[in-house]
Amino acid sequence: MTVAVSNAAFVREHTVLSHTALVPELALHLATEVTPLWQATQDFLEHNSLPPPFWAFAWPGGQALARYLLDQPEMVAGRCVLSFAAGSGIEAIAAAKAGASAVVANEIDAFALGAIELNAAANQVALTLAPDDLIGSHDPRWQVVIAGDVCYEKPMAERVTAWLRALAAAGVTVLSADPGRTYLPPGLTEVARYDVPTSLELEDRTLRTTAIYRW
Repeated sequence: MTVAVSNAAFVREHTVLSHTALVPELALHLATEVTPLWQATQDFLEHNSLPPPFWAFAWPGGQALARYLLDQPEMVAGRCVLSFAAGSGIEAIAAAKAGASAVVANEIDAFALGAIELNAAANQVALTLAPDDLIGSHDPRWQVVIAGDVCYEKPMAERVTAWLRALAAAGVTVLSADPGRTYLPPGLTEVARYDVPTSLELEDRTLRTTAIYRW
């Protein structure tokens, strides 16, 4: 799927192709100054009811999960992967780089889809974009489902928790990353932990310890 040119153009105009500290081998179109991009997006919000540009930042959960997949490629190699709430696409790109047979990047934000498409091209990987709300669905082709940082709000966490538990119970390998969000459910198995450098403009500290969990 190819996203609307205007969405990709907006992403390209308001970001810079950058590298993160934890996953320097991947290039991403990211905001280098937080406030100008948020203000620009607010202009779009007024007319189009668009969500904030979460896709423009490399959040700790996404970086940690991408690092884990690149370091442990056997988790996804040769398997079909769904990257849920893909954001910038960092985890989806890492899965593709790690040898996944197919990667579906799921986002309901059209600008995020534009960012994912640009970032996939920058890293020379092929992704399938899925723009629908997939919570509650189960495609038998999915062998691995990855989710970067999805337990930051209670309503979202409740919906996602029930869905991911059901997928895991059906035999899907489910991996998520969490930097200490309030609504992380109990009973998950930690498989790795990373200290992720971050910005005080995004988080309440300059280093976020982020765990990778298997459901």
